Amino acid sequence: MPDFAVVGKRIVNIRSGPKAVGQAVYTDDMKFPNMLYAAVLRSPFPHARILSIDTSRAEALPGVKGVVTGKNVPKIRVGALPTQSDRTVMAIDKVRHVGEAVAAVAAIDDEIAEEALGLIRVEYEALPAVFDPEEAIKPGAPRVHDEVADNVSFKFIKSYGDVEKGFRESDYVRQDTFRTAPIPHAPMEPHGVISQWNTDGTLTVWIDIQMPFLIQRAFARVFNLPEDRVRIIKTETGGGFGGKGEFLAHYYASTYFAKLTGKPVKAIMTREEVFVNTSQRHPVNITLKTGVKKDGALVSQHVRYLADGGAYMSTGPLALAIAYYMGMLPYVLPNYSYEGIRAYTNKTNSGPMQGHAVPQLRWAIESQLDQIAEEIGIDPLVIRRKNAVYPGYKHPVHVYGSCGFKETIDEVEKSLAWSDRKGKLPAGHGIGVACSSFVSGIKMLSHFGGSIVIQINSDAGVNILSGAADIGQGTDTVIGQIVAEVLGVTMDSIRVIAADTAITPMDQGTFSSGVTLRVGNAAIIAAREVKKQLLEVVAPNLETSPDQLEFRGGKIFVRGRPEKSISFFQAVRIYRYADKSMPIVGKGNYVPDVADVATMIREGGTHSPAYSFMCQGAEVKVDRETGDVKVLKLITGHDCGRVINPINVEGQLDGAVSKGVGMAFFEDQPHKDGSYLNNNFLDFLMPTSLDHPDEIPLKSIETDEPNGPFGAKESGEGNLIGVSPAIANAIYDAVGVRINDLPITPDKVKKALDSKKKP
Repeated sequence: MPDFAVVGKRIVNIRSGPKAVGQAVYTDDMKFPNMLYAAVLRSPFPHARILSIDTSRAEALPGVKGVVTGKNVPKIRVGALPTQSDRTVMAIDKVRHVGEAVAAVAAIDDEIAEEALGLIRVEYEALPAVFDPEEAIKPGAPRVHDEVADNVSFKFIKSYGDVEKGFRESDYVRQDTFRTAPIPHAPMEPHGVISQWNTDGTLTVWIDIQMPFLIQRAFARVFNLPEDRVRIIKTETGGGFGGKGEFLAHYYASTYFAKLTGKPVKAIMTREEVFVNTSQRHPVNITLKTGVKKDGALVSQHVRYLADGGAYMSTGPLALAIAYYMGMLPYVLPNYSYEGIRAYTNKTNSGPMQGHAVPQLRWAIESQLDQIAEEIGIDPLVIRRKNAVYPGYKHPVHVYGSCGFKETIDEVEKSLAWSDRKGKLPAGHGIGVACSSFVSGIKMLSHFGGSIVIQINSDAGVNILSGAADIGQGTDTVIGQIVAEVLGVTMDSIRVIAADTAITPMDQGTFSSGVTLRVGNAAIIAAREVKKQLLEVVAPNLETSPDQLEFRGGKIFVRGRPEKSISFFQAVRIYRYADKSMPIVGKGNYVPDVADVATMIREGGTHSPAYSFMCQGAEVKVDRETGDVKVLKLITGHDCGRVINPINVEGQLDGAVSKGVGMAFFEDQPHKDGSYLNNNFLDFLMPTSLDHPDEIPLKSIETDEPNGPFGAKESGEGNLIGVSPAIANAIYDAVGVRINDLPITPDKVKKALDSKKKP
């Protein structure tokens, strides 16, 4: 293993200090002179025609500075995908889900704004609504959008091999149906924004967002401005998980009223609004048919993936495409066909969330794989190892650089003492496994990658300008470590200025586990450019050639002769006194040499430069009397390439496990006529510390990814994918019942156990 000075070391997240002592500034912490407050009025109906809106009483309320309705907003369509946008910033003629924005007010304080909302009178004509995706696509169902007769917002059908022939040649074929629940992102910090128009006609927006440069485009488009007239400053972000990326009614209201009044305007969503009016994980009905040989070799698979998309498109086309491309991983599968359907319903729209459509399908595949293994008499680990992809495997779609997948299975097998304990534990105890893979560094658009600018002034401090959005995953720290490694300086010398569209280079945003690979590679390029400039002036001073010099420990020295050295600070002084222009600047841009994700909808091709691999092991205890399940241990075997920062990787693992536990046992949004019944943190169940296992060990498999910075690739997002199926498989091992619809609640387990007892 290479001898790194900074990479691979346990360095505390450079953003942790301010959070720990309460100095981190979130959007709602910010205050400006004469600031106004905006609030949004929302529909109580899941589907209704807007007949009239009377705002006169609200406008007359003292302290109210403005009112706007859907009739006054631009007719521009907004959404996650510009070519697929189907939503206006507020409803104009018709509302399509409970909570859709119909009007907004601005006032001198929050209380007056809320009072004003209560004075607006809206006359609705209720329309028939549809809430189930299977019902929505049936002939005669109520139309969510008048122009879409079958309520199919998008369909994606793709295959390779000969699936029907594969089924005929299979020794065993099994078909099952699985269901997953709608899951909101539920960030601790509600979505917030402050907008201010400047005297030169430019717009500045402070916002907790995952994709500053993409949201800059949205603001520019909605308000008919050139992009360079909009400045997005990302504030500290208290959780995102995929849910802080789309243009929302609050953002429009804040900016509209700021322009109307000439004052800064803050708009912070309430907790209820976050639940009912931001996107959620797609709930999906999955029909899975799989054929295998007697020895467990996978032969053929067909997937029907029906996603409940809610009222609007969001990232629907990408969700369906990603499920196809990632659903086939991480196994050798000669024949594969996929029918993805996304239905409009009169509910909150579904969109991107950690794993973006992959956890739902892998839940089904990994659950069914255990059922197949049992039917043909093969151990669940054996069937996975037999079908596992491997380095050099020629996949029909993907191209692997590094692959430590089988090693992850080995680590979980060892940690669970699988052969000694599988099927041999005390009554009510069980173990299970599940496997997954995930992309690392996908390309959003052909011209979008990662960019870094490094500036070094006369004090030798290293300033890194990055457009990447650190939303808690430790991006700034990892970038700092990479630059410090190349330049041979300590982390004390590093300063990261990030995610301000006016001063940092363009970046596509934080999603799909791509920041470390994209921006990390850009950081290496920029740091090497700085290094080259310094070498040109330092080499003569040390009486050697540039290729004989090394940077380490804050010094530059002759290779093999560490005593012949100068400090990094001295090197910068030599550069300066050589009458070179200051600051020293290095620029790096990295765009993966793969197809961009927009093309995956219409054509094939490799869309990711690297892939992580993981095996999840679970140990559970089931109470047969109550159906309650206690997770005793969750083990992750994880190939994430070379680990840049073990603390970050462990933190991402813990977060992913928490998400997976929530998906497995708790998280759901039941509704009555389109109104969610648990839109607050009292009623919406999430795992607490008491619901997590005492042990969450990480068994890291270090591979050297050729496309990753120092060999690194994805860590964190992919880890959650295997948690719920591993738990489900462990429950079956414990008590012999299988639940095919998430979440796995005690009442479902108890009902299944009671049914099993009946003759």
